[in-house]
Amino acid sequence: MKVAVLGGTGRVGSSFIKYATEQDVQIRALVRDKEKALRLFPQAEILEGNALNREDLSELIKGCDVVFSALNTDKTTTLSTAMPKIIKEMEEAGVDRILTIGTAGILNSRYEQGKYRYETKESKRTKSFAAEEHLKAFISLKNSQLQWTIVCPTHLPDGKRIGKVRSEREYLPKDGKKIGVADTAFFAYRELIESRFLHSRVGISY
Repeated sequence: MKVAVLGGTGRVGSSFIKYATEQDVQIRALVRDKEKALRLFPQAEILEGNALNREDLSELIKGCDVVFSALNTDKTTTLSTAMPKIIKEMEEAGVDRILTIGTAGILNSRYEQGKYRYETKESKRTKSFAAEEHLKAFISLKNSQLQWTIVCPTHLPDGKRIGKVRSEREYLPKDGKKIGVADTAFFAYRELIESRFLHSRVGISY
């Protein structure tokens, strides 16, 4: 299996690459900072470029079997702008499986029907920009013909894997408060292999 990775130098992205390469999964990562990427995952094939550039995306996806995106928002519209471009390049390359990292804010509210968590008191965040960006990416994927999954963690502290991760399709597990970066990345790797949550958002927490 060969995986095209976006957002690989971030916390979840770099951990995902670590788990994947340990299992001899081939990784091709598109990054803005090649030197940083070489320090984090020298075993991967690294392309320096921009997720908003069609040519860079085409080169990244060509010859890969799956796309993994851990692109975050960084107070920009990069995520929502890039996702339609990623989808288009995947369709042109004949790659139909994509796994992305989202946020628990775009999961369904458990207590207010018809709302997303970020629109309710279930979310502890006071600002909604990041959730709105992830929501736009979700809608783009939902409207595509791809085999997509969005892994939606809640509060993401650093630290080693703990295990005992709970998951629920379209909702955050009840009373879920946090999920570590390492466990989020490992859950995403497992989902890449097992494809248990196709065409779904999946909430994860301890």
